[in-house]
Amino acid sequence: MSKISIVVPMYNEQETLDILYRELKRVTETIPEHEFEYMFVNDGSKDATLDEIKKLAEQDARVRYVSFSRNFGKEAAMYAGLKSASGDYVALMDADLQDPPALLPQMIQMIESGECDNVATRRVNRKGEPPIRSFFAKCFYKVMRKLTHIEIADGARDYRLMSRAMVDSILSVSEYNRFSKGIFAWVGYETRWLEFENVERAAGETKWSFWKLVRYSFDGIVNFSDTPLRISSYLGLLLTGLSFVAIIIEVIRALVFGDPVAGWPSLVCIITFIGGIQLFCMGIMGQYIAKTYMEVKRRPHYIVKESNIEEFDA
Repeated sequence: MSKISIVVPMYNEQETLDILYRELKRVTETIPEHEFEYMFVNDGSKDATLDEIKKLAEQDARVRYVSFSRNFGKEAAMYAGLKSASGDYVALMDADLQDPPALLPQMIQMIESGECDNVATRRVNRKGEPPIRSFFAKCFYKVMRKLTHIEIADGARDYRLMSRAMVDSILSVSEYNRFSKGIFAWVGYETRWLEFENVERAAGETKWSFWKLVRYSFDGIVNFSDTPLRISSYLGLLLTGLSFVAIIIEVIRALVFGDPVAGWPSLVCIITFIGGIQLFCMGIMGQYIAKTYMEVKRRPHYIVKESNIEEFDA
């Protein structure tokens, strides 16, 4: 009998937790030939999420949990969940039921066929989302594919079922600045995609604002590509060449017309433009330097405050 771990990162999900648990229990009871564990990772929630998890753990021995000392972010929570999972296969899903647990039987069937190590999911539409958010999401996936040379499907979710070999490979990528969608693609392994219609949250509100998603997208690009740095280099070469040409033109004009003062407004505009480009490029370099700084400090991805797992139980 193979064991399947279901990893669920949580942040302020007290409203959805009971709904999620009942749905997971209903679905897993239809697959009695497998053993399950529910791995809940409390990412420093400020509501009663941890208390609700503890109640479930008292009722059901399959419920295991890790609780952080503060909010370290979803990436850290997913990493902790994968690290704590003991199953032969590991499923990763969100707590808001936008990743339907009802897909699990089909995902298990696909991965046990031996044709793949990773059954990933993607949404075929974004029904219920604001149009501007859907537009920028599609643009992000296109940009990521162009800049990083890794294949991330449009509408790809973190929701997936992976073999133990793939999970171990993901854990071996222990970098501090994590972008899991990129890591899932980077480690390789045979992947099969399972499509589903977009599902709205079962309860509560999304924790991802538009600007948080923009920041997350930029972090993903910086973490998996040096293209922004190369663009900065190309801009520098281009502006250097244009400046050299402009100097020659200005010298010739001064010698011929003898009026070096005329045209100073355009000169100010050019200097301002070049200065803006320089600051922009310095900002890009600063992002890479900052991420390198975070990596070399070797800080832990998270700090566990409480857990019912022996590995973390103080």
